[in-house]
Amino acid sequence: MSAPSSTAPTATKESVDLEEYDEEQVRLMEERCILVTPEDVAYGEDSKKTCHLMSSINGPSNLLHRAFSVFLFRPSDGALLLQKRADEKITFPGMWTNTCCSHPLSIKAELEEKGQMGVRRAAARKLDHELGIPVENSPPDAFTFLTRIHYLAPSDGLWGEHEIDYILFMTSPTEHLGNPNEVSDTRYVSKPELQAMFEDSANSFTPWFKLIARDFLFGWWDSLLERRDAETGLFDARAVEDLSDAKVWKM
Repeated sequence: MSAPSSTAPTATKESVDLEEYDEEQVRLMEERCILVTPEDVAYGEDSKKTCHLMSSINGPSNLLHRAFSVFLFRPSDGALLLQKRADEKITFPGMWTNTCCSHPLSIKAELEEKGQMGVRRAAARKLDHELGIPVENSPPDAFTFLTRIHYLAPSDGLWGEHEIDYILFMTSPTEHLGNPNEVSDTRYVSKPELQAMFEDSANSFTPWFKLIARDFLFGWWDSLLERRDAETGLFDARAVEDLSDAKVWKM
């Protein structure tokens, strides 16, 4: 995806006033994201606020940061858990998306790259924060890493995303309870139900979710559904580990 051609404001991180936004979401803008090269080599850190300003993304620094997207499937029927982002969110408010999307932080535990360990720990942390899924129900080995995508997407004239996004599958029967400051609705959907949602113009979706669905999700989902455990009758994300790759896909 190329950078938008429309004129964007030249706001800097110092000049952007966050008073109009939700207090908790403003606090989270102080978190430190991991800066990476297009090859996903970590080289530094900056605030979540700075990383999500279009002036930082389109400007000379062309900031790119590390992220993840979790797709949690119900083991009994292979349905996918979606969330609708709360209206309080600063970027992409009120949009449907995959189960959980966020960023590993520039801290020792989440910088560890071997086996995507840092990203997996961050995913467990955010599943708890956004959906009330206890960390002990999403240990690092519960996630199946599939690939990484590099994309750029504006949210509005001021904010946007420029990420290398790690795609993680997970199957878990765990209950969830959405944090209302993060999530306004949740829904389990089958593949046909999600396709119908995409076709309904009343629904809006995050750009990364649409990109992943367009190029990857449905094929992976089919493979997951084809590999139901013959003994238990359940679906297990670890069954599609052989589909993972080490690429960074530019989208």
